[in-house]
Amino acid sequence: MKVLVTGGAGYIGSHLVDRLLATGDQVTVLDDFSLGKRENIEHNLAHPSFHLVEGSVTDPATVAGAMDRSELVYHLAARVGIRYIVDDPLRGIFTNVAGTEAVLKEAHKRGVRVLFASTSEIYGKSQAVPFKEDGDRLLGPTSVARWSYSTAKAIDEHLALAYASEGLHITIVRYFNSYGPRLDPIGYGSVVAKFFTQALRGQPLTVHGDGKQSRSFTFVDDTVQGTILAATHVDAQGQVFNVGCGRETTILELAHMIKSLTGSASPITHITYSDYFGANFEDIPRRVPDVDKARRILDFEAKVPLEDGLRVTEAWMRRKLGG
Repeated sequence: MKVLVTGGAGYIGSHLVDRLLATGDQVTVLDDFSLGKRENIEHNLAHPSFHLVEGSVTDPATVAGAMDRSELVYHLAARVGIRYIVDDPLRGIFTNVAGTEAVLKEAHKRGVRVLFASTSEIYGKSQAVPFKEDGDRLLGPTSVARWSYSTAKAIDEHLALAYASEGLHITIVRYFNSYGPRLDPIGYGSVVAKFFTQALRGQPLTVHGDGKQSRSFTFVDDTVQGTILAATHVDAQGQVFNVGCGRETTILELAHMIKSLTGSASPITHITYSDYFGANFEDIPRRVPDVDKARRILDFEAKVPLEDGLRVTEAWMRRKLGG
């Protein structure tokens, strides 16, 4: 197929590009490199089936040019990472809403199928764990910038489903804490990257709050597999799917796992949310997906155990950090 991947130089996007090229697709990547990294795709620059368009997903003309002759669009481009959102909520809202509108409008005009990558942040502080795709959302006040990301992505989902009612073939996936090689070592978007960087540099592993908040960590190979299945399955059109692992792990447990895996002598310390994010911040206590729908319709289930995925990630982080 002729495929466009927006955000294809990003962490998940670049792994998706690798998989698509390996299966014989012709792939165009659209990325402005504001968060994506050229090093994530440089090994593909000379590939005969790879084409790079450098530009912003918020520019309709650029999107139209990149989508030329595409049969399927994987729309992953977004402003992600809680720290980035808290520091600059306006840029996050604009990029995530205007960019998605540009992609959906052009795809609808051309009759191109779309896979839209959303987020588990959609569920907010809901207590209905595990989260079902049709479950209620529970967010904090608009004065807390953190919730602007969830809200922007929810607007994106509403746009996607509205376009679906107008004939656009689209599927939505909600990612749950993907991790693996190519994570940003500074950890703005991943606690896994942050803990590995701290452990390998001999720095304290900083756990926010009491560390009892939990997540469902999903290895990137599983994330990519779920994404492709959702994008191509005939019964997935107009549907929303959780793409994640059903295993629940607390942040404190993760810190101990990474400390043990790396053999680090770093202490595990606790810091308040206000020390890191400022006084006006709220966290999500538990984030666990209900994976039944993806299993039933897509035949998707995360396969890589957390321990195995962390070992692969550690090896990459050691090479990246030079230690």
